[in-house]
Amino acid sequence: MTFSLAIVGRPNVGKSTLFNRLVGRRLALVDDQPGVTRDLREGEGKLGDLRFTVIDTAGLEDATDDSLPGRMRRLTERAVDMADVCLFMIDARVGVTPTDEIFAEILRKRAKHVILGANKSEGSAADAGVLEAYALGLGEPLRISAEHGEGMPDLYGALQPLADGFAERAAEEAPETDVSVDEEVSEEADESLPEITATKPLQIAVVGRPNAGKSTLVNKIIGEERLLTGPEAGITRDAISVRTEWGGVPMRIFDTAGMRKKARVQEKLEKLSVSDGLRAVKFAEVVVVLLDAAIPFEQQDLRIADLAEREGRAVVIAVNKWDIEDEKQEKLRDLKESFERLLPQLRGAPLVTVSAKTGRGLDRLQAAIMKAWEVWNRRISTGQLNRWLEGMVSSHPPPAPQGRRIKLRYMTQAKTRPPGFVVMCSRPQDMPDSYTRYLVNGLRESFDMPGTPIRLYMRGQGDKNPYKGRREKNAGALKKHLGKKKG
Repeated sequence: MTFSLAIVGRPNVGKSTLFNRLVGRRLALVDDQPGVTRDLREGEGKLGDLRFTVIDTAGLEDATDDSLPGRMRRLTERAVDMADVCLFMIDARVGVTPTDEIFAEILRKRAKHVILGANKSEGSAADAGVLEAYALGLGEPLRISAEHGEGMPDLYGALQPLADGFAERAAEEAPETDVSVDEEVSEEADESLPEITATKPLQIAVVGRPNAGKSTLVNKIIGEERLLTGPEAGITRDAISVRTEWGGVPMRIFDTAGMRKKARVQEKLEKLSVSDGLRAVKFAEVVVVLLDAAIPFEQQDLRIADLAEREGRAVVIAVNKWDIEDEKQEKLRDLKESFERLLPQLRGAPLVTVSAKTGRGLDRLQAAIMKAWEVWNRRISTGQLNRWLEGMVSSHPPPAPQGRRIKLRYMTQAKTRPPGFVVMCSRPQDMPDSYTRYLVNGLRESFDMPGTPIRLYMRGQGDKNPYKGRREKNAGALKKHLGKKKG
């Protein structure tokens, strides 16, 4: 990425639609309702041979107080200060409004480079608005249609000269790329871990119910007010990703919309927000399930944690707002007991108490995330596994349905991220789930793999009798031969 492009403008002028077109995917939520975007969202933009970071921003509103619109405006102004180029969009069908004039003045003072785009300019109905845009004093407006893809060559022509100036700077700052990782699992234990680099940062998703403090936690981790926060529940609507270094480790952290019970998700917009959060879980390596200390382990918390486990992600449970908890020792004991009872599938996963507001406990959270990631990547040699399996079978033999004992012959690790194992056995279809759980729990304890999802597959060896059917085949061949001889 050679430069960054921030798309700014009033609410509902088509910023997120253009953002999605430039990144080539529907990453940002789009709806006819104004004010859908509230945070800064980054993506990898492509336009011809140009590659750049594109930033979708909240709609600029004429508010400067501590209200939600006022905080959204300050966040967008921060994006203007950060970006190399600003694309200021107006609605050509509406024309230039007083609010457009106010923000054109702000951009002239604060932005490094400004490109003026007149969106929704398809058809003659937009001609008057395009002419009005000249009066903003930001140069010739580009006639574009984000929805239909019109005007993209003109946007390319405006960006291309600027991109050349940023190319040299990008070459100096480019991180190391193409880091090779050995994917094979050898007979000996392989203790190596994938390398975390600026190009391949550790991916973390912070999920939880609305108002648990997810955005506040991410802001505290990155050390700046990057994400919009406040007392109102449900401020975050998109799954926002930010890049940072935490404890010297490059990370990409997804702040997701609060996930509510399905019956309470009624607005079309909130349904889109929740599905966006689910998608962030799928793209993450470690999922931090953030609970509110006052009301932990509600039904929706359990569903979210179970989703992360089913998706095969490393899971860390973080209990927020610990600074306002009075009976800390008693509360912690109750939390651990509830965790083991309600989430047995995540047995041993780290449970960390934090305060997103004060920053206390963040060092423990970072250590728990790194430990969970290491376990998620753990590899165990085939020799170790088979010696372990022999001991497990001796201690507790597999069942004998219909009087025939199931034989476990061989075990190996098939994959990591999460760890996956294959046991070759007779009659895998008859193996009860209880024995599989016995083996999974044994793997956790014996090889220090707490919390991470473990996949265990029972497979038949396919050792068919090579002589089966040969008698019938030989009899058929003999009959055919005798028939020919008789004829």
